[in-house]
Amino acid sequence: LKHEQAGDLCNLKANMKNTFQQIFEGVPKAGKSMHLSQIYTEVYITEGGTAEVNQEHEVRQIETASRKPHRPETAIKLEDIFKAPPGRDWPIRTVMTMGVAGIGKTVLTQKFTLDWAEDKTNQNIQFIFPFTFRELNVLREKKFSLVELIHHFFPETKGIFSFEQFQVLFIFDGLDESRLGLDFNNNPILTDVTESSSVDVLLTNLIRGKLLPSALLWITTRPAAANQIPAQCVGMVTEIRGFTNSQKEEYFKKRFKDEEQANRIISHIKTSRSLHIMCRIPVFCWITATVLEDVMKTTEGGKLPKTLTEMYIQFLVVQTKVKKVKYDGGSETDPHWSPDNKKMIESLGKLAFDQLQKGNLIFYESDLTECGIDIRAASVYSGVNEKHRFFQSAVDMALQSPNGHLDLFLRFFLGLSLQTNQTLLKDLLTREEPSTETTDEAVQYIKRKMSEKLAADKIINLFDCLSEMNDLALVEEVQESLSSGRLSTDKLSSAQWSALVFILLSSEKDLNLFDLKKFINSDDDFARLLPVLDVSSKALLSVCNLSPSTCATLSTVLSSQSSHLRELDLSNNDLRDKGVTLLCGGLRSVHCTLTTLRLSGCLITEEGCASLASALDSNPIHLKELDLSYNHPGEEGVKKLTVQGSTWKPEKLRYGNVNYSCQLTIDTNTVNKKLQLSENNRKVTGVDESQSYPDHEQRFDYWPQVLCKESLPDRCYWEVIWSGKVEISVSYSGVQRKGGSNDCEFGFNNMSWSLSCSDEGRYSVCHQSKREFISSCSSSAPYHKVGVYVDYSGGTLSFYRVSSEIPIHLHTLKTEFTQPLYPGFGFWTGSSVTLC
Repeated sequence: LKHEQAGDLCNLKANMKNTFQQIFEGVPKAGKSMHLSQIYTEVYITEGGTAEVNQEHEVRQIETASRKPHRPETAIKLEDIFKAPPGRDWPIRTVMTMGVAGIGKTVLTQKFTLDWAEDKTNQNIQFIFPFTFRELNVLREKKFSLVELIHHFFPETKGIFSFEQFQVLFIFDGLDESRLGLDFNNNPILTDVTESSSVDVLLTNLIRGKLLPSALLWITTRPAAANQIPAQCVGMVTEIRGFTNSQKEEYFKKRFKDEEQANRIISHIKTSRSLHIMCRIPVFCWITATVLEDVMKTTEGGKLPKTLTEMYIQFLVVQTKVKKVKYDGGSETDPHWSPDNKKMIESLGKLAFDQLQKGNLIFYESDLTECGIDIRAASVYSGVNEKHRFFQSAVDMALQSPNGHLDLFLRFFLGLSLQTNQTLLKDLLTREEPSTETTDEAVQYIKRKMSEKLAADKIINLFDCLSEMNDLALVEEVQESLSSGRLSTDKLSSAQWSALVFILLSSEKDLNLFDLKKFINSDDDFARLLPVLDVSSKALLSVCNLSPSTCATLSTVLSSQSSHLRELDLSNNDLRDKGVTLLCGGLRSVHCTLTTLRLSGCLITEEGCASLASALDSNPIHLKELDLSYNHPGEEGVKKLTVQGSTWKPEKLRYGNVNYSCQLTIDTNTVNKKLQLSENNRKVTGVDESQSYPDHEQRFDYWPQVLCKESLPDRCYWEVIWSGKVEISVSYSGVQRKGGSNDCEFGFNNMSWSLSCSDEGRYSVCHQSKREFISSCSSSAPYHKVGVYVDYSGGTLSFYRVSSEIPIHLHTLKTEFTQPLYPGFGFWTGSSVTLC
C-alpha cells in the first residue's frame, strides 16, 4: 500500500470499528446499544449442503435440525470462513452462508468485519466492503461503476480508483431481501470496474467473476432465497445452525449479569420443549430475555411464560409499551392498548395473514402501505421475525399445508383459547371469549386427527398445539408407561401411538439407534413408527414380524435424499426373495448411503442373492458389510455375490451357518443325578437310576437339568441332536439349583428361556411360565437336530430345526439380556441331547 492508500485504509478501519463495535439487539433503541464483544456469542457454523431453495417453513427447519442424528460434520470458525477444507487444493472465491431469520447472519458478518478492522484476524485481506441488500435496493434505479459504488458507501476510499492489486472482500448480507433482478442469464457482461451500469448488472458480473475476479465474496441469505445465485458461482456453502445448548447458556449469562437470574431463566427454558428449541435462534433468545426480564421486574414472583403463545403475547405487550413511551410521549402507567395501537396491531395482523397465505416470508414498505400501516410506527415491531403476529387459523388448514407455513399460526390460534392469554389481550380482543367447552372440543378434535396417517412434522405440531393449550395428559400418560417399562404397544390407541412417536422424536437421547424391537410386532406397527426411522442412522428391525411388503417402504426411505440411515438390521423376518428384491430398489439409489445391512435368517435363496448382486453393482461405494447367514443362497447365489470383477468390494460378507459357531462343554458340577453322561461327556441321557455324582452347590437336585460351562459370546450359533422329549434352553447362571420350584425349572422364571421338543413333532417355547406352541410345526415329522442362534446385544434368541444342514426357522424370542447366558438342557426319562 502506498502512503496515501494506507491512510485511507486506516480511516476505513476506524470508521468500521465505530460502526460495528456497538450493537443493538432486536429493535434499535436510543441509548440501549452495547459493545459487540459484551453480548456476542459464537454460533454453530457447519460446512456442507447445497445452495438450493428449501420450501419448508423456517420454524420447521429449526425443529427438524434439532431432531437430526448426531453425525460427523465440519464445524467452521468464523475467522476461517474462506479457508479451504482439508483435501481441497483450489481456493474459495465465493462463500454462501444460509440460515433462517434471526439465526445471526448479520451479526456474524459484523463480528468478522470488526475483528478485521481491529487487526485481529484475516489481515491477508486488505479491504472489506460490507453491503446489505436492503441498502442496495434503494439504488436499484441508479447507475454506478463498481468503483463509484464503493466510493458511495465507503467515502474513505475515494482516493483509490483501482482495486485489482488488492485482496478485497465484498460482503452482501441478506440476499433474501434483494429487490434487484439478478438476471444471470440475460444481464450484459461487464469487466471494467470504471464502467457505469445498474447495481443489478454490477452484482451479477461480480458474482460470476467477470468483474474484479480476484475479489472474495461472502453472501448471506435465508434458505428460501438461496437459489437466486447459480450453483456454479458458489465455491462453498455454509450453514448457521444457531446456538448449541451450551451457547444458549453462554448468551443468557452474558445478557444477565446477575448469575442467579441467568440460571433461573436457563432452567425455565429447559422446562419447555418449544422454548428450548426456538432458543437455537439468537433473536428468539433476545425476545425471551426481553420478556422474562420485564416479567421478573414488573411481577414479583410472577409466573414465567412457558408456551410460545404466552411468550409472544408478552413480547407484544412489551413492544407496545416501548411505542407508547418512546414514540407517543406517554408514560409507563398509561393504558397501552390505545385506539392507535389497536389499529396498528390489527393492521399488522392483516399484513401477516395476507402474506402468510401467499407464502411470502418478507414484507416491503409497499406491503405495509397497502394495509394502511404507518411505516415509522411499524418499525417498533420490526427487526424480529414475523411469528408473533400469527394468531388465527384452523387445524385442517395447517395439516393441508405442504411446507408447514401454518404450523405456528395454528399453535397461536389455539393458544389464544386459554384464559391466561386472553387476559393479557383483554383490551385488544373484542369478540366473545371461547368457553372451556369450546377449548375441550378443540383438544378432542386434535386427538381425533392424530388417528390419521400423518407425517412426523404434522404429528409434532399437533402435540405442540396441545402443549400451547396446556393439555399434556396424553404425552404424560405414554411417557409414564414408557419410563416404567409397562408400555404395551398391543393396547395403544392411534392417539397414543402418535404420542409415542412424539416422545421418541422429542427425546434428548441420541436417535442414532432406533431399536424397533421394543415396540413393533407387525407391519402396521412399523408404519406407525416410520417417522422415527426417517431421522435415525441405525435401525434395529430384527424379529419384528415384518413381511416382504415392508421392504417397499424401506426402499423409499433408502432412496430419499434426506435419509440418514447407515445401518439396517432386518434379521429373522420372513422377507424372502420378494422382500429383498423390493429392498434392492432403494439400494440401487444414488442417495442410499447404507454401510451395513443384516439379512440373517430371512429365507433368502439364490434369486434374492442375484437381486442383491445387481443392486450393489449399481451402487457399490457405501455398503461395506452384508450379513446373509442362515439363508439358502446355494453355490450360485454365493458365486453371484463374490464373482471376480464385481464393482462391489465388501469388507465383510457373511453367508452359511458357521460364522458364529461356538463349542460347548457340559458343566459336570451342574448335572442332576437322574442324568447319565456318555461319549466323553458330549451326550446326556435321562435315566431312572440315580448316578453317583458328588454333592455340589451348583448341581440341580430336583429337576433333571444341566448347564454348560461356557457363557455365550455376543453372537453365537450352536447345534444339538436330541431324542424323546427335551428342553433346549439358555439361562443366567443365577437360576436356582435346589428344590422343585419354578425358580429352578428352565422356562418357568425370568432367568431362562426354553424350547420344548418331542418325538411327536410338537415344539413350544416358554419363558416366565408362559408357553407358546409353534403351530406350524405341530403336524411335521420331527427333525432331531436343533440349531440355536443368540444375538445378545440385539436381544434375540432364535431356534431352528436342521435338516440336511439347512436350518428352518422355528421361533424367535425378543428380550433384553442383562446377564451372561449359558446353554442348558432339561430331560424326560429316556430322552437325550448330544452336543454337535
